[in-house]
Amino acid sequence: MSLSHLNEDRKPSMVDVGAKDATLRTAHAQAIVLLPASIGKRFRDGDLETSKGSVFQTANLAGVMAAKKTSELIPLCHPIGLDHCSIDIRIEGEVRVVVDCRCRVHHRTGVEMEALTGASVAALTVYDMCKCISHDIEIQTVKLLEKTGGKKDIQPSRADP
Repeated sequence: MSLSHLNEDRKPSMVDVGAKDATLRTAHAQAIVLLPASIGKRFRDGDLETSKGSVFQTANLAGVMAAKKTSELIPLCHPIGLDHCSIDIRIEGEVRVVVDCRCRVHHRTGVEMEALTGASVAALTVYDMCKCISHDIEIQTVKLLEKTGGKKDIQPSRADP
């Protein structure tokens, strides 16, 4: 199996997507953040107000901003103008925060890296905004749940943790 980001001389190279047809591409990535009880019990009505602002609202904005800047953060990613990006953050129980990032574009390349970047940065923002209470926060997983468009679709293959 050859790596798509290496050219014939085995040097890093951006994949040439010029000959591909532009199609609708979607991706859904998810990050799980585990909070210690000392933080989880402070969440009221689905969010926590801090001196920096609302944790989930701030993380939502950070995730969207990061998804839009993926090509500036990940070498060899194509710069694409996302048609849509949404971040959904919810707390399950008192300690589990679920971050879902969904991206969509009509383009020659997929948006899975954008969705993964958006979910990751939103999770990191939850960590950053809550670390003043406790550093015992764990970003447990970041994974691609689904992608459509392009050569092959990826559907969920395992149950969520």
